[in-house]
Amino acid sequence: MLKVGLTGGIGCGKTTVAKVFAKLNIPVIDADEIAHRLVEKGQPALDQIQQEFGTDILNPDGSLNRKKLSERIFSDLKQKQKLESILHPLIYKTIQSEIDQLNAPYCVLCIPLLFETGMVHFVDRVLVVDCPVEMQIERVKNRDHLPIERIQSIINNQISRKSRKEKADDLIDNSVTNYRLAEQVKKLHNLYLSLSDHQD
Repeated sequence: MLKVGLTGGIGCGKTTVAKVFAKLNIPVIDADEIAHRLVEKGQPALDQIQQEFGTDILNPDGSLNRKKLSERIFSDLKQKQKLESILHPLIYKTIQSEIDQLNAPYCVLCIPLLFETGMVHFVDRVLVVDCPVEMQIERVKNRDHLPIERIQSIINNQISRKSRKEKADDLIDNSVTNYRLAEQVKKLHNLYLSLSDHQD
């Protein structure tokens, strides 16, 4: 099965694109959703995080206080790397086990940090969703209500827009209307179907 890695900077519209693929009955596996599931109460990853970061990153009911944890790792690169070393291997392991259960010509793996985690080899093709940085900032500000400095810092911590575009096999311009976006996805859908035919 052809594995398409869908990635892009924060606020570029990966979720929107993933939904269009899902409407075409293509399975979409989302790394962020998996990461959320892995840190739920009772999950081994949460125990590991608690051991590394202490009980003060938990809510009174024992669930993860995401805000506290994100503030902790946001200001400290070492802490961020520590968290990633716990979560990333588990995320990719879970993605693989979900792929193993699929029966489809191709699947879309929505992995925001595909380049940053050095896991490009995990997919057959890289699809980058792109839009201008000003648009990214505007979208994230409206969606997450974060201060601009914080958004800019997240963008700076990700691979640059230029590098991302250079490394892409396929590119979607998400600064256009929804109609144009759907058209771009449909074109890629046909391409991936034809590529998956030649795979076996």
